[in-house]
Amino acid sequence: MEKIRNFCIIAHIDHGKSTLADRLLDFTGSVSEREKQDQLLDNMDLERERGITIKSHAVQMEYVHNGETYILNLIDTPGHVDFSYEVSRSIAACEGALLVVDAAQSIQAQTISNLYLALENDLEIIPVLNKVDLPSANPEEVTDDIVDLLGCSPEEVIPASAKTGIGIGEILSAIIERIPPPEGNPNESLQALVFDSVYNPFRGVETYFRVVNGEISKGQKIKFVATGKSYDADEIGTLKLTQVPKNKISTGDVGYLITGIKDAREVKVGDTITDASNPTQNAIEGFEDVKPMVFAGIYPVDTEDFEELRSSMEKLQLNDASLVFTPESSAALGFGFRCGFLGMLHMEIIQERLEREFNMTVITTVPNVSYHAFTTKDRENVVIVNNPSDLPDPSTLDRVEEPYIKATIITKSDFVGNVMSLCIEKRGQITNQTYLTTERVELIFDMPLAEIVFDFYDRLKTVSKGYASFDYTPIGMRTSKLVRVDILLNSQPVDALSALVHFDNAHTIGKKMCEKLKELIPRQQFDIPIQAAIGSKIISRETIKALRKDVTAKCYGGDISRKRKLLEKQKKGKKRMRQVGNVEIPQQAFMAVLKLND
Repeated sequence: MEKIRNFCIIAHIDHGKSTLADRLLDFTGSVSEREKQDQLLDNMDLERERGITIKSHAVQMEYVHNGETYILNLIDTPGHVDFSYEVSRSIAACEGALLVVDAAQSIQAQTISNLYLALENDLEIIPVLNKVDLPSANPEEVTDDIVDLLGCSPEEVIPASAKTGIGIGEILSAIIERIPPPEGNPNESLQALVFDSVYNPFRGVETYFRVVNGEISKGQKIKFVATGKSYDADEIGTLKLTQVPKNKISTGDVGYLITGIKDAREVKVGDTITDASNPTQNAIEGFEDVKPMVFAGIYPVDTEDFEELRSSMEKLQLNDASLVFTPESSAALGFGFRCGFLGMLHMEIIQERLEREFNMTVITTVPNVSYHAFTTKDRENVVIVNNPSDLPDPSTLDRVEEPYIKATIITKSDFVGNVMSLCIEKRGQITNQTYLTTERVELIFDMPLAEIVFDFYDRLKTVSKGYASFDYTPIGMRTSKLVRVDILLNSQPVDALSALVHFDNAHTIGKKMCEKLKELIPRQQFDIPIQAAIGSKIISRETIKALRKDVTAKCYGGDISRKRKLLEKQKKGKKRMRQVGNVEIPQQAFMAVLKLND
């Protein structure tokens, strides 16, 4: 145990975490010349295409320091705020963290929030000043910033360049000297923390764990505490670049476990693995539950694929524990799921992964919030409105109540104005404002949940340059003046595009929706009117002009009545077409309606 070091790399986006992980692997000889490639640990196609890390990647290295061999378990983490749940889980499995700061960009938003996560878990922080070889680097100033932030001495900050390999030896020495070895009792009954898992179609669920107490052996009968089910450990081993099977994994080490579980629901991230015959009495403190920031409905294109979508989502949830979903149904799209994500990028990635890894093409719709409606006939009985189509007729409607939340936003004092105007635009009312320090302000708003479920979090990050953190708690229902905006295409209402909005915003939203759809729906052989309506009152209209054949092209000169006859004939044909024609709405039209502000 004395020779094991568990650490992760945390930083803001693009500060060089994955490149540093590459250099550490090179330096410790964990990767051969033939296997070398940039961002070696990012093994998902999506990660390579976008140049971002989406998943945390665990890898084991061996390093000889002062004549002794040490085992280093490294976890490379994502930098995006949308994947911060990955970071918090990686941190829980480690004793130390490398805090990487870009010498050109200095300390940024995620640097600070990831640092706080690490400090809450009592991790030993090793500050690394990366990219010192850049011409635009400013090492002295940035070192001062790090010293201010951490309260360490300037000598503790290690200048390095992951690209050229400067300072890698010093980083490895610091990991061994500064990070404490794992604590735990090898003689107690087995206690291991599940920090990640992945679904392998051939072998079932592969679980990644860290042994806290005791040890785990191949063939041992083990039990998952949360589900209470027992299995045989068919294969255990450590995670080098590939999986290396072992017979035993002892206290403090990190490894993988294959038990042949085929049902994705039986493994929960944050669960405790213990020995079936001599179970531990206390489960390890798991991870806190994730709080989704963005909601959306996900539906299969073909309603028959619903069960297949469910199993795909469960397998994806194994690998991405921050995905939350519950079944829901829509009049237009049939059965689907209402999913909670940590941000817009997270939503995009999930959609892409469903398509690539599970061949599931899905439709994403506007998320809906449950409203309470009361009719004039019966003012006491609640009608629960999950879909805009469930809203009673406006003539019989007494009032509608919508869920409100208390939003707590902490931001730098420079951005208070921007954040306030965003919240007020989203119908928020400020209830409190306190300065935590001269730099940091806490703002508390009461806001309707419907206004934050979609793009609020993204826009909050934009207006505050990534520095605002956001948390919310529900505070009950309040009466609001809400109306349903219907979209009519060729005089036919389209269910999936209906939305419940506040009366004051209805006109602008209706107008924007019509304009957006006009750009996205392809032209047909007949005119398509796009209308937005509240009840029977049309509030906005756009027309997609018909594709027309030039029927008068063959008339050279001649009387106008010949031309008119041909045009009238064409007009009649178009009119007939319009009565029988139906309009296909492309998938991106559903998506674009969600992003009206872009």
